[in-house]
Amino acid sequence: MQREEIQLLIISFSIVVFTLLITLLTIFFFFQKKKSKFLMDKMETELLFQSELTKSKIEIKEQTLTNISRELHDNIGQILSVALMQMNILIENEEECKKENIRDIKELVNKSLNEIRMLAKFSNGDIQLQSNFIDTVAEDLKRITKLKKIKCDVTVKGTIINLKKEHEIIIYRILQEAISNILKHSHSETILINIVFSKKNCVIKVIDSGKGFDIQKCTKGAGIYNMKTRAELIGAAFKTSSKKDKGTELTIDYPLLEAIEN
Repeated sequence: MQREEIQLLIISFSIVVFTLLITLLTIFFFFQKKKSKFLMDKMETELLFQSELTKSKIEIKEQTLTNISRELHDNIGQILSVALMQMNILIENEEECKKENIRDIKELVNKSLNEIRMLAKFSNGDIQLQSNFIDTVAEDLKRITKLKKIKCDVTVKGTIINLKKEHEIIIYRILQEAISNILKHSHSETILINIVFSKKNCVIKVIDSGKGFDIQKCTKGAGIYNMKTRAELIGAAFKTSSKKDKGTELTIDYPLLEAIEN
């Protein structure tokens, strides 16, 4: 082989190696960039989730305090007022000091004490971490039924699966906001929450029989946007359907494959 051919071969080989090296470096930097973007997006999503989780915890505590204040005024206050009226009658009229009348007052005081004990349990800031979202929202609906005279019900189908506590807080906050919107805007006589567990997902429906609304005209201020955003943070799909004078149905489709509490 002539010297010129050897030199040409070396030059060609060098060009091939150089091109291959440039290609490998380009691919490497491309994937590094993609990896960095993925990590940044993941970090941003995690920060957003933690921020929303903290916000939800604060809102739950604020709502709990509001509920306690309402219970003290509307329920316990009324019970004690009746007991006080009966005591005044007994003080003013000794002839009314019979065992059955005193027993009635005792029952009213015991009832108020039981209500106070229940409120003390709900004043615990970590209650949503100690019980699942189903039990907690069921207790909320019991109080609403007692105070608002609205028919409320929770139905559960399938085997209940424990979820991540952080996700349960987000789900519970979505349900709280949905219930609050019903009470404020829908004028509904019923609030129904249907929960269905399957192997792959947990589907939660919040149904009312109120006046409904036009979804196309719904603004962020109505709470729908916030609920949808929170659902997306935990990987759940969120859907709203509503018809005028036929009520509203909210659906949370929460995947269970990667969200089960260990």
